[in-house]
Amino acid sequence: MQPAAAQREQSIPASTSHPKGLYLLFATEMWERFSYYGMRAVLVLFLTKAMLMDKAFASKFYGGYTSLIYLTPLIGGFIADRYWGNRRSILTGGALMALGQFTLFAAASNYGPAATHGLSHQLLYLGLGLMILGNGFFKPNISSMVGSLYSATDKRKDAAYTIFYMGINLGSFFGNTVTSLVGDTGRSEDFRWAFLACGIAMVLGTIFFQWGKTRYLHTPEGEQVGETPVNSGGIKGVFALLPVLLAVMIGILWLDSAKFATIAPLLGIAVVVIAFMIFSDKSLSGADIQGILVIFIVSFFVVFFWAAFEQAPASLTFFADEQMDRHLFGYELPASLFQNLNGFFVVAGAPVMALLWTALGRRGAEPPSPVKMAMGLALLALGYLVMCFGVHNVQPGVKVSMFFLVALYFFHSIGELCLSPIGLSLVNKLAPAKFSSLLMAVWFLANAAANYLAGYMSSLYPDPKSTKPAPVLLGYHIENLYDFFLVFVVSAAVAAVLLFVISGKLAKMMDARNHAPAAV
Repeated sequence: MQPAAAQREQSIPASTSHPKGLYLLFATEMWERFSYYGMRAVLVLFLTKAMLMDKAFASKFYGGYTSLIYLTPLIGGFIADRYWGNRRSILTGGALMALGQFTLFAAASNYGPAATHGLSHQLLYLGLGLMILGNGFFKPNISSMVGSLYSATDKRKDAAYTIFYMGINLGSFFGNTVTSLVGDTGRSEDFRWAFLACGIAMVLGTIFFQWGKTRYLHTPEGEQVGETPVNSGGIKGVFALLPVLLAVMIGILWLDSAKFATIAPLLGIAVVVIAFMIFSDKSLSGADIQGILVIFIVSFFVVFFWAAFEQAPASLTFFADEQMDRHLFGYELPASLFQNLNGFFVVAGAPVMALLWTALGRRGAEPPSPVKMAMGLALLALGYLVMCFGVHNVQPGVKVSMFFLVALYFFHSIGELCLSPIGLSLVNKLAPAKFSSLLMAVWFLANAAANYLAGYMSSLYPDPKSTKPAPVLLGYHIENLYDFFLVFVVSAAVAAVLLFVISGKLAKMMDARNHAPAAV
């Protein structure tokens, strides 16, 4: 047994190297993101080309699905905090998502319109329901575990989350590449191979996590992290509840897509309920409350980021498919493959950004997290501004150079590195320990609202083949692509300016939380 002094010395990082547990989580998340983003790359094309859904309906359907993907972490985070712990939640979520991908493979093996292929559409809802529920258990727990590997004052956390985020985008890169090449071939029968590949990837990620969780997931002092909470009495009860939760998810998705808006009210209710659960806790100190308020405020601003960013799998894919010159060296690239640019740019840029934040931190010149996030919003606006130049005054029938879409993805990817991993780290640093997973779910609740809004915005895409009247947004007529992309320029730029203006106040609130004893 080592002396206490030696143990304390080990808890202080002697170099910039990271614990091995970070790379286990990196690899697990990489396979899961292969599965999710690989499927996402072809989903809207599958809905419109194989299931023969109309573009506006497919966009809203996709928005509802991705919104629920980010809403269910509220449930998964709560169950992990109270009953299951991170590890059991991640393993269960991984198994459910693998089953969901294989169900989508079955749906894509006998595709067609709902009128003649009812079973295929039922399998589509079942597969997406399994994905939604599984992600709810997986996503908030693996993200919160990253911070658990470091001490509360460890300066390497922002860099760790940036490295972790590189795993997300490495998975996205490989997933998008594989599914675009095997699924987006111009033949509707090939979409099934994309779902099969994603199911296999999810199985690999789950097995890898099971293999390494005990070996590598521990604190600097050697204590295991993510295990079942003390005095948990609901492990079997939650397993029994899973079929009910699945039925609810499928029902909400069906109601929202086929009947009336269901998800938007749920998002509002979720904000109120989670705020009540947290702020009614009398054990929270004033500094804790300030930190939680910062999380809520920055989460509001990231809605504007993701609503514009998440046009990639819907409206931007429609644009690439129909109105962009995709020929390169005599070969026509699949439209879905261009989503891969985001993963490529993030994988290439993440190490640079991690080194940049670390170097600035050593010199005391690192900007506060809210300023970094405002920079991300500004870069998002810049990406859409480039697209506005590309499509301005383009004549009907003339296809736009792929350069403009490549430039958009470059600016968006650097903006994402300024916002998303920094936000994950911010939540981990500011959340009281007893609400760590639940507040990480708040971060994903902002993503849920943004994805729902993204689906609605994508439904306003000005389809040149449509004979319907031009879409209207708050009295603004979207007559062409220039009008459409300009909406995102304005919304992201305004959000960036506002966040930058209040960043000083937010930094002071964060500082109060960082220098006060946290609730446990």
